[in-house]
Amino acid sequence: MTWGKFALTSLIAALLSACAAGGSRPAASPATADFSSAPPAAETPAAATPAPVVSAPAGPPRMREDAPLRYVVKKGDTLWQIANRYLLDPWQWPEIWTVNDQVRNPHLIYPGDVLKLSIVNGRPQLGLDVERLLPQVRSLPLDQAIPTIPLEAIRDFLRGPRLVTLEQMKSAPYLLSFVDAHLIGGEGNLIYVKNLPTGAVPSWALARTGQAYRDPDDGRILGYEATPIGTAEITEYGQPATARLTQTYREARVGDRLLPIEAEAFQADFYPHAPDRRINGRIIAAFDGLSQIGQFQIVAINRGSQHGLEPGHVLQILQGGARVVDPYGSGKVQLPDQPAGQMLVFKTTPRLSYALVMSVTRPVHRLDKVETPRALR
Repeated sequence: MTWGKFALTSLIAALLSACAAGGSRPAASPATADFSSAPPAAETPAAATPAPVVSAPAGPPRMREDAPLRYVVKKGDTLWQIANRYLLDPWQWPEIWTVNDQVRNPHLIYPGDVLKLSIVNGRPQLGLDVERLLPQVRSLPLDQAIPTIPLEAIRDFLRGPRLVTLEQMKSAPYLLSFVDAHLIGGEGNLIYVKNLPTGAVPSWALARTGQAYRDPDDGRILGYEATPIGTAEITEYGQPATARLTQTYREARVGDRLLPIEAEAFQADFYPHAPDRRINGRIIAAFDGLSQIGQFQIVAINRGSQHGLEPGHVLQILQGGARVVDPYGSGKVQLPDQPAGQMLVFKTTPRLSYALVMSVTRPVHRLDKVETPRALR
């Protein structure tokens, strides 16, 4: 049985019950419909003032007609995929997910978990089927829980790019020359490094100054992208020092900078949800400088933690409306913006965030608008 069939059956039953009762009756205690027997379905600019908090959308979340009453989580699933399996608007996940106090780490979902859809006080709820929960599943390490987004889509991004200032790049040690006669270098090549601090750690990230992130609203530069080139290990200290390229993602060149390797701070256990305030921003860059943006591509937007954004926030992408000539009037008419897809924020800085495009319905480009999502109508 699917959600659509069950919803219709529940509505008919409620109407018949109301007719039979005739008049008013005492309030009943909350009832829960149980489907456990159902078969499983196969810089430093001034901070912007955040907009007022907006109220949560009224009414129940919009469920898909074919939402399964039971679902067994599989390896390779993501939380976004599961939310999309049940909801027309995956960012409404917190409105249907219920926490069971009997389960350790109830917000995490593991392969093998059984999800059960039920109705409580007329609203859909989804939770873990504790009776069918395998004991060994909950003994898995936290990093084996399913991620919110496909990590392979952002792995290249996570291993190096960062937001830096021009001053940071100018003061960083740099690749002075290759030990052997090379114009460009790769893994295993020896290099000379100038301006390495005394007593510096041996491992460094090699990066190149990339595109500037400029806020289209006020023209200020939010920072520069440090494009990852690879990693280097110091083999001999001195001025210049000697290092070996231990890994390369792009060709190394004279002038590339050495930056400290960032500690892994990315947490993949956030859940998709809408911001609790009105967000209005723009896409200001795409990772690797792509002009047309598609699904599972990474973008930077000109809104960050100062504006109320956090990892897990879902934003709607809007394709800017064109200006067209009015055939019966003078001048041009501005057409309205159109929904073009959704993105999920996974990393924030004070004034800039990185997001993964989860779906696209129209072509998406740099400077397209992003905003707090609205339920489909």
